[in-house]
Amino acid sequence: MKDNRLRHIANNLRAERNRKNYSQEGLAERANLSSQTISLIERAEQVPTILTLLDIANALEVDITELLRGT
Repeated sequence: MKDNRLRHIANNLRAERNRKNYSQEGLAERANLSSQTISLIERAEQVPTILTLLDIANALEVDITELLRGT
């Protein structure tokens, strides 16, 4: 069973990415990550490191707390 905290991060990430109209590939490029990494995090199948979350938040131009909301 997936941890609910991971589901919150996954949902928050997907919502922010969609608000910016970024594809997973586009976000991955902006964050210097692979699109597979973005996909795994959005499916709550990979636990992102704090540094990865910071890279994603910076690429989305949001505070990291937006990705952690509800966890």
